[in-house]
Amino acid sequence: MTNEPTKPSARRRRVLIWTGCLLPVAAIALAVVAATSDWNRYRGPVAAFASARLHRKVTINGDLHVHLWSWRPSATLDQVSIANPAWATKSDLADIGRITIQIRLMALLGGHLDLRLLEFDHPDVRLYRDEKGRATWDFSDGAKPNAALRLPPVHRFIIDGGRLKIIDDQRNLAFAGAVEARERLSQKSQGFEIIGKGQLNGEPFSMQFTGAPLLNIDRNKPYPFSTEIQAGATFLVARGAVPKPFDFSRFYVDLTSRGPDLADLYRLTGVPFPNTPPYNLHGRLARDGGLWKVDNLAGSVGTSDLVGSMSFRKTGVRPFLTADLRSKTLNFPDIGALFGGVRVTGPLASPNQKLAARVLQAEKRIFPIATLDFSRIRAVDADLTYKATTIVHAPVNLRAGAVRVKLNAGVLRAEPLELQLPQGKLSGFVQLNGSHANAVTDLDLRLENGRLENLMPVTFQGAPPFLGPVVGRARLHGVGDSVHDAVADAYGEVLIVANGGQIRQSVAELTGIDVVKGLSLLLKKSQATTPLRCGVLHFTAKGGVFSADRMTIDTDPMLIDGGGTINLDTETLAFRIRGHPKKFHILRLVAPITISGPISAPKVGVEKGQAIAQAGAAIALSTILAPAAVVLPFVDAGLAKNPSCANLTSRPNLEAANANHPALNAPHTSAR
Repeated sequence: MTNEPTKPSARRRRVLIWTGCLLPVAAIALAVVAATSDWNRYRGPVAAFASARLHRKVTINGDLHVHLWSWRPSATLDQVSIANPAWATKSDLADIGRITIQIRLMALLGGHLDLRLLEFDHPDVRLYRDEKGRATWDFSDGAKPNAALRLPPVHRFIIDGGRLKIIDDQRNLAFAGAVEARERLSQKSQGFEIIGKGQLNGEPFSMQFTGAPLLNIDRNKPYPFSTEIQAGATFLVARGAVPKPFDFSRFYVDLTSRGPDLADLYRLTGVPFPNTPPYNLHGRLARDGGLWKVDNLAGSVGTSDLVGSMSFRKTGVRPFLTADLRSKTLNFPDIGALFGGVRVTGPLASPNQKLAARVLQAEKRIFPIATLDFSRIRAVDADLTYKATTIVHAPVNLRAGAVRVKLNAGVLRAEPLELQLPQGKLSGFVQLNGSHANAVTDLDLRLENGRLENLMPVTFQGAPPFLGPVVGRARLHGVGDSVHDAVADAYGEVLIVANGGQIRQSVAELTGIDVVKGLSLLLKKSQATTPLRCGVLHFTAKGGVFSADRMTIDTDPMLIDGGGTINLDTETLAFRIRGHPKKFHILRLVAPITISGPISAPKVGVEKGQAIAQAGAAIALSTILAPAAVVLPFVDAGLAKNPSCANLTSRPNLEAANANHPALNAPHTSAR
């Protein structure tokens, strides 16, 4: 049997007819009401909705105009004020003369927000961030703080007569200036521009953002742009694209930056770079959410080249910085700025750098007194590696170096730290604890398989005065917020041991002021050498004063001893060195050699009128030489058993020196 479809009843037909007639009438009536309605009565609900979305009070003090019945509906809001969050005591966040918004209805019905027009007329915006990192422009209510700016496609974006003020206590930044944005369609410019000008921390600032025309923007096609920023003597140029307009959580640019100091970029980027000499770097910067990466980094810092890669992730309590950096040639003075020193290179050096350099030169100081900014160290965690294939212009003859630096919660540790000499290496660690009010520095460095002629690259009459192997170790602890303060508070010990080798015979003889033989060799410019069996130089540091309590060199003609201090606070030294002949000398000055004055320019002389008494000589030799074996294990436990160094403290060797000492035996002639 066939079932025919049921026909609608007469009642249902009447309902459908009435509905079909009433809908157009209702639509027309609604349009009339909308056209004649006073939209100002809705200012309160609209402001309340905006306040809920922005998590702060929004007030519409002027008129509200809505053009609803259009394929491109629009709204205009006059005299809009946006308050600051409750914790901020500054003035309102923004006062805007007029806001105009126009959307595309068809896109909205398809589930997408497409802005045909977004215009701000005479906005006056005042942004503030406190030392705790709370920012008035963070509208996330703590859910996703400092989230990236995400805007829908905007086909016309206008800022007319904008004023912007930024106070950032965290970055020590203050900016005040003007902002304009509009489409530029002329022979000189075909595209969209945002231009900002003003003063950043008292220096001129300018920014120009240039992009493709917004009119034909497509949410599924990358939007190309370029940006040029000048802040004082710092320049940034970026050219790239936003893959999804305008989601700035993801973009890529080819970036070039140059300026007097990388640390100045902290105010612009929020990344706490160290202090450096003038730099010129370029690379490819990409952002993917909270991850920022710089690949193909290359350029120069000071007169040193630099290549590598970096990444910066804003996650957790502190952002995390990683870097793998390399230099073919490191000019050693370039790293002085890392520790508060100054290297002036090129015309980009700032007035402060030039002034600090003149002060250091005038005062003839070695250790900079500039206070390091530990707030930046506490603001980031890091894991960095650096390798220099060649090192030039170092205080000692360094050839290459490598280091890994880890920074966690304000504690910076450089380990392993390795510096290569022509023979041997200097290795160990340096730790800087900046997590508390007073920074604490600890270091433990070892010198292995070194050579005297490389460690002390000086010449005497055209040849090195010392030749042979050398080892050493330094273990120090100091408190201070500058390099000078840290070394001026240093506690610990330093030991250098020359285990065999050669010493110029003229130098050895002159330590005893042998008038006949020493001066004869000196005048002949003799290159003759004599064996250096063992030399020990041991310092004990207390409060920045390094006292040489073991200073002994055992050679064939002489047993040389002495003592003195190095004061790292005043950067001065004072030493007395005496040579005790192992054989009788007829003509000999019984007077110590002195080395004194500033560390950077010491003076060598002879202490006149200081005859060594018999008892004094014996006591000096027994106290200085006998305990030397106690300190040798500080470098290497095997040194105390080494034949050469063991002989230095043996009784027969000591007695031989005492027996042949002119002050203890045969008469001598003293020249004064």
